[in-house]
Amino acid sequence: MLSKVAERVYWAARYLERVENTARLVSIYDMLLFDMPRQVNLGWYNLIVINSLESAFAERYTVQDERNVVKFLIGDDSNPGSVVSSLREIRENIRTTRDVVPAEAWELVNELSLYVQENLAQGINRSNRHEFLEYLIKSCQQIAGLLYVSMPRDEGWEMLMLGQNIERADMTTRNLDAGVAAIMQVEDDEHAVNSRQIIWGNVVRSLNADQPYRRAMRSSIKGPKVVEFLMTDPHFPRSVGFCLSELINAAEALPRSEKVIAAIRKVHRVVMGNFEHEEYGTEFRDELNDLQIAIQQLHFLIGTTWFLTDQ
Repeated sequence: MLSKVAERVYWAARYLERVENTARLVSIYDMLLFDMPRQVNLGWYNLIVINSLESAFAERYTVQDERNVVKFLIGDDSNPGSVVSSLREIRENIRTTRDVVPAEAWELVNELSLYVQENLAQGINRSNRHEFLEYLIKSCQQIAGLLYVSMPRDEGWEMLMLGQNIERADMTTRNLDAGVAAIMQVEDDEHAVNSRQIIWGNVVRSLNADQPYRRAMRSSIKGPKVVEFLMTDPHFPRSVGFCLSELINAAEALPRSEKVIAAIRKVHRVVMGNFEHEEYGTEFRDELNDLQIAIQQLHFLIGTTWFLTDQ
């Protein structure tokens, strides 16, 4: 496989996962607003902070309110990580790799792009946002499902798995970070105990992890248990530990992978043994930030190992 084709398949998977997870991240805050007591005031700007987009946001907006944050994350084409920007990149990467990915994937990506163009206002406005986000998530899952049942398990597939799982691991840490940021914001409120329960419950549900969590942990929703599950569970596809294991499996099937495998294993050891706390606050957020940096370094190593250029 040409390195440029491999790179485009990798990025198509990353951007597809990014669209779904951005929708999930916005959805978790949307649900929180309905579930939290009226006295509790959550700030939407937390979503900008946990995605490290403060400078880019400040160049476009002066008011840090809900509408501007949601517009920036979903509909702002100046934000390279927004839904519309990610969809544009998916289309381009799928268009130029149609001899590798199933032809139907190109059709589904185009359908999703048209839907977003025609219904973008629904995603930004609160009244129809839930339906818009649900459509985004289900469409991404449909495309991912098509790729899963149709792609040969060759080098193209392994590149797809690298892109999907490195993006998924990163975004799971950001969902956790969103939850912890919300908890810290309401910690001094008289409703803090109930608020923590609501926030952790929404973090679990935002990742479709409610049933798997209860089966694996045999516990009600509790912060330490939620973190343990989403960080280390070896069977849940969105846990960071599982994603890193899948990265190892994909890298092992590719040539010249020794350095990549060693680097992934190092991050995996940290994840599986270094995230146990009784309470989750600034220290835990710092650890999540360090983990996000480590995942970014894995991305650069993948690029220098298998791609001629890096996006």
